[in-house]
Amino acid sequence: MKSISRSLFRTRRGVNQRQLGGTGLRNEHRDRYTFQIRLGVALLVVIALFGALFARFFWLQVLQHDRYMTLAEQNRISLVPLSPPRGIIRDRNGEVLAHNYSAYTLEITPSKTGGLQETIDRLNALIEITPKDRRRFKKLMEETRDFESLPIKIRLSDEEVARFAASSYQFPGVEVKARLFRQYPQGELASHLIGYIGRINDRDIERLKEGGNVANYRGTDHIGKLGVEQSYEEELHGVTGFERVEIDSGGRAIRTLSRKSPQPGQDLQLTVDIKLQEVVEKLFDKRRGALVAIDPGTGGVLAFVSKPGFDPNLFVDGIDSESWKELNESPDKPLLNRALGGEYPPGSTFKPFMAAAALHGDFPLVHQTISDPGYFMYGNNKFRDSKPGGYGSMNFDRSIALSSDTYYYQLAVQMGIDNIAKYLSEFDLGRQTGIDLPGERSGILPSPEWKKKRFRKPEQQRWYSGETVSIGIGQGYNSYTPLQMAHATAIIANRGTVYTPHVVARVIDPVTGKSRAVGSTPSRRIDWKPEHFERVIKGMVGVNQYGTGTRVFAGAQYTSAGKTGTAQVFSLKGAKYNAGAIGERMRDHSWYIVFAPVEQPKIALAVIVENGGFGAQAAAPIARATLDYYLTGKLPAPPATASGVASAVQRAAPASGVTEEEPTGD
Repeated sequence: MKSISRSLFRTRRGVNQRQLGGTGLRNEHRDRYTFQIRLGVALLVVIALFGALFARFFWLQVLQHDRYMTLAEQNRISLVPLSPPRGIIRDRNGEVLAHNYSAYTLEITPSKTGGLQETIDRLNALIEITPKDRRRFKKLMEETRDFESLPIKIRLSDEEVARFAASSYQFPGVEVKARLFRQYPQGELASHLIGYIGRINDRDIERLKEGGNVANYRGTDHIGKLGVEQSYEEELHGVTGFERVEIDSGGRAIRTLSRKSPQPGQDLQLTVDIKLQEVVEKLFDKRRGALVAIDPGTGGVLAFVSKPGFDPNLFVDGIDSESWKELNESPDKPLLNRALGGEYPPGSTFKPFMAAAALHGDFPLVHQTISDPGYFMYGNNKFRDSKPGGYGSMNFDRSIALSSDTYYYQLAVQMGIDNIAKYLSEFDLGRQTGIDLPGERSGILPSPEWKKKRFRKPEQQRWYSGETVSIGIGQGYNSYTPLQMAHATAIIANRGTVYTPHVVARVIDPVTGKSRAVGSTPSRRIDWKPEHFERVIKGMVGVNQYGTGTRVFAGAQYTSAGKTGTAQVFSLKGAKYNAGAIGERMRDHSWYIVFAPVEQPKIALAVIVENGGFGAQAAAPIARATLDYYLTGKLPAPPATASGVASAVQRAAPASGVTEEEPTGD
């Protein structure tokens, strides 16, 4: 039994040993196979990774080489814009009206300071920051993005610069910059003509984007805002340059690699005589109004006055809120450019143009003599003449010289509103003259078509025949700028030849000295008979020889052709006008248009004195003194005021049987 058991044990052990031996051979083969598979997969992964790495390397180093080289260069090299010097503005005789000077300014980038008010307070311990500086800075903050550099203190002294430099590390976001500043040495003189520059705001940026000029204003903080500074911005600004500067990891400049110099802006020579401008502005004194004087032979503006004016230097560094409020809320409206933006009824200065149109249209009244009883009845309406009792017998020539309202009431009815609008548009009344200044208004030359566009209600859109009567004497809906009236007067002086008014004579390259002329060639011609213009001029000469301007122009060394005008500010509604019984700002406006010498005109002008009363009382004396200075060099005697000149001229003049023009009754 024991032997059987041992035999069975040996048999099972042998079987187990064989089974174990067989299993060991199969695991070794499988492990080797598995290892080979894994090794192959790993090799493929390594190859794929190296392939991806090589592809990325090829992408970065070959395909994207230029891009990343540029980025690397940008990290190492900084492009610093160089603002060009702004062009200089001079008058016709070379007198400087706007130029540049260099000074240091203390500037803050609000987004980099951490605490703006705290920074300003700490700066005040080093450099005095006045309340005016703070107000100006606050106004700039409201108009400009907070990440831009804004001046908190301008025109630093050398001592202030050194004081800040020693402590600059304590003021992140604050730095001292050397900048070119704009200056207007004439101050308020000709401010509406020259304009000013101001800091670039969001509206300016939008306009620059529309014109594709944003790149040229990198590093530039200012742009023209008004007058010549705005209309000739492209010429005055120049071309921005740049420096390629190598910088370290901290952003500090190491060296300049290359430099492209900025091209300075072009200089402007104006047609304006600043001495004449100064004489005229002194003649106005504190009165409100405007005067535009034009050279009839070229269209060049000789004087461009709008009173009161303002000091453009206030705007260069950002005007403070107090000064802005004073200018903006003043009842005298010093920011209003009255010369090309003020629209006024022309009063009797409208009559020469009515007369010229009537001659061209050959209306019967120009060949007739009428009776002027001092009023004109149209239906049940009575239109009063400027002279109570009238002038009696009245013909074409005397109607201009004596300013007979009755004559032009009848003439307007005979011509009709359609003919008035058609013929007088030839003098560019009711549309822009095209002067090279921004902000020109078109005025109103009324017509049935205009009225339909102007009003909404059908009953308001209808043109009533009675409205035509007032149009004939420059009242009613008539409304024109002093520039338009001066331009129209120059057209009569030229006997129909039209020049577009312009204030810039030449654009000059300051580097090469080459210049480009502006204007001075006729734009068109009114093809009316020359004798018609001569007949109107004869009547205008009569104004100053025996008419409403006789006293003011007595003793003149030249022959002039003019016309007085009185424009109502509000309707009298049949009452008699009494200047002393109403407020100053409700009194009539005083107009005068004139050109001289008649034989070969050198100057044509229009002047309006707001609430100045009769045309011969306030406006005509200013015109006379202006012509005297320009044609003879004679300066007005002090006091150089409108009222002073009027009194002096009238005292020196002999008595005349002709009464000065009085306000009309329409």
